[in-house]
Amino acid sequence: MTFRLLDTLYADQVMAGIWSEHATVASWLEVEAGLATAQATIGLIDADDARAISEICRPGLIDHEQLWKAARVVGYPILPLTRQIAAALPPGAAGRVHYGATTQDIMDTGLALQLGRSCDRLLELARIFGDALSRLTTEHAGTVMAARTHAQQAVPTTFGAKLGGFLAELADEVAELRRAGEAVRVVSLFGAGGTNAAMGPQAPAVRQELARLLDLRDSSVSWHVSRHRVARFGATCATLAATCVRFAREVIDLSRTEIAEVREQDGHHRGASSTMPQKANPVLSESVVGFGVAATTAAGSLLRAMEAGHERSAGEWQIEWLMVPAVAEHAASALFLAGEAAATLRVFPDVMRANLQRDGGLLMSEALMMRLAPSLGQAGAHDLVYAAALEARRTGADLTEVVRRELRATGPGAPDLQLSVDQYVGEAPSMAHAAVDQWRKLKEEGQE
Repeated sequence: MTFRLLDTLYADQVMAGIWSEHATVASWLEVEAGLATAQATIGLIDADDARAISEICRPGLIDHEQLWKAARVVGYPILPLTRQIAAALPPGAAGRVHYGATTQDIMDTGLALQLGRSCDRLLELARIFGDALSRLTTEHAGTVMAARTHAQQAVPTTFGAKLGGFLAELADEVAELRRAGEAVRVVSLFGAGGTNAAMGPQAPAVRQELARLLDLRDSSVSWHVSRHRVARFGATCATLAATCVRFAREVIDLSRTEIAEVREQDGHHRGASSTMPQKANPVLSESVVGFGVAATTAAGSLLRAMEAGHERSAGEWQIEWLMVPAVAEHAASALFLAGEAAATLRVFPDVMRANLQRDGGLLMSEALMMRLAPSLGQAGAHDLVYAAALEARRTGADLTEVVRRELRATGPGAPDLQLSVDQYVGEAPSMAHAAVDQWRKLKEEGQE
């Protein structure tokens, strides 16, 4: 097995299992057994032959070393796989293995099974992440903190509103993942050139029965070189992974020593440095970034796999062999770690409130401007508060006092300038609650 450090430390083992050597070969065997059963049901082959084939199509009966040795010569694994199956059968049944099918039929139908299972696992991980975000969003709907634009304090918001943005984003992606999960569960049984001529007039009925046996959808049009569903699966994984990365970067940034508004979970030597005893690095979030960026990068390759020409690819298919497992596994690992980070996140509301005053109250500049705008006009109010902000930052004076002094000097009566950060969060709390409601409804729909 290839050693990859990040996988060894943090990979989602369930998804890794879906794309393991054992599971991949098992999926092909499941299709071969299903094909024989479907053909017997339709009357294309004998029922006893089908039963014999099904009994042999078990992973433990396959010599993997010999399979890969022969596949390296052929370039594809199904010919040597079916030869191993046939070699273990009596002459009659041996001649009905892989009857009328082509390599890509077996591999693509096996791929559909693995993609469907991958979507199920991603949905499970997304629910864990979303539930953790939902709890935090509810708890901190009214927890006031500084919103930051261009990495600088902007106006007051709430931590719940910030988290609600991630939760609403994730809800949209889960809805898309459900659609992708339905789209990828499609049987492939179209024969050598996509016409399914080898099975004769019974071909559609065999394909329909195979789809039923494997709990897949039928398609009346060959998709040997139509890889849009696979690419869409990759794109869905990529957007999920990108959301995880955005969340992780927020945790990393808010846990900076100079900000210190959140922190990953405590633990002996968690995030420790080999030389700086004080360090507690955000290692979960850092690993989310690693997995998430790898997932989005791999997903782009699947668009190139869509370029296959004629009725069979010449290299584009091999892109999928590398990148589909990578996309699924990296996205799952990012989701797994993001869920853990969210579920164990430590939040410090007192630090958030203290940070609101770190710039001398300047994050209330917009609030002051809008309080003055009715009498001065927005442009006039902006100019006055802008000059006051420069003065306050230069001298360290309180912004509101500088504005009052400027108003007294210019003559117009000053409106009430007593402004509270708690009263200038706009729709932030309601946005947090709306995101939680959206998530709850999405989960209820998924249980129907």
